[in-house]
Amino acid sequence: MSALDRNRGGAPVRSFRLDRHNGKLMGVCAGIGNYFGIDANIVRIGFVAGTIIGFGSLVLVYLAIGLIAD
Repeated sequence: MSALDRNRGGAPVRSFRLDRHNGKLMGVCAGIGNYFGIDANIVRIGFVAGTIIGFGSLVLVYLAIGLIAD
């Protein structure tokens, strides 16, 4: 068991997981929405806006999260 898995303070351990059941493409935005407690559609709009403003750089971030997480 790693140090990240141990729970010494008694508070629940929160971990990021892809939400493939509620996700559209890979479940990244739905997983981020679940982690932060916000609607996944807001995260999706943020990713689209960031992709347009950032000239497509968030597409690489999205793919990296989708391939690395879970």
